[in-house]
Amino acid sequence: MYAIVEMAGQQFKVAKDQKVFVHRLEAKEGQKVTFDKVLLLDEEGKITVGAPAIEGAAIEAKVLQHLKGDKVIVFKKKRRKGYQKKNGHRQYLTEIQIASIVASGAKKAAPAAKAEAPKAKAAPAKAEAAPAKAKKEEAPKAKASAVDYGAMTVSDLKAAAKDKGISGYSSMKKAELVEALKNA
Repeated sequence: MYAIVEMAGQQFKVAKDQKVFVHRLEAKEGQKVTFDKVLLLDEEGKITVGAPAIEGAAIEAKVLQHLKGDKVIVFKKKRRKGYQKKNGHRQYLTEIQIASIVASGAKKAAPAAKAEAPKAKAAPAKAEAAPAKAKKEEAPKAKASAVDYGAMTVSDLKAAAKDKGISGYSSMKKAELVEALKNA
């Protein structure tokens, strides 16, 4: 039995008791973690493919240790220019061991439930902000007669002249457009 699961932004093919190195997880050493984003599941030849994930399937694993990966050398060079840069990088990793693969009946991970709660609180705040925005939109309509044409760009002035039905605005300069709009 094996599964393809997404862990820490990467996809892995895992089987029971397999050890895997993944990007650093926040869990402490010895702690159990559950990954519920199972993309494919193979049970003795019976393959189940998720769209995108299989509902109720989960992978349970135990964190063995946190470590740093091998050093990767990043060397940049531009020939005949005397430019050379050498950098090193060590990726933070977590070694986990797959404890079990649950095909169905697994509970959703707790962080997903916590993520839904703030969204519910944020929705009423947006609803209260909407009437305030409506009031702000009404105020510029009242001030439409006292528009500062001097602060507008030429393209905005030409658009305003077109809306007011002024002819010959395409060949006018900014000062002429401002004067024509004030008179109209």
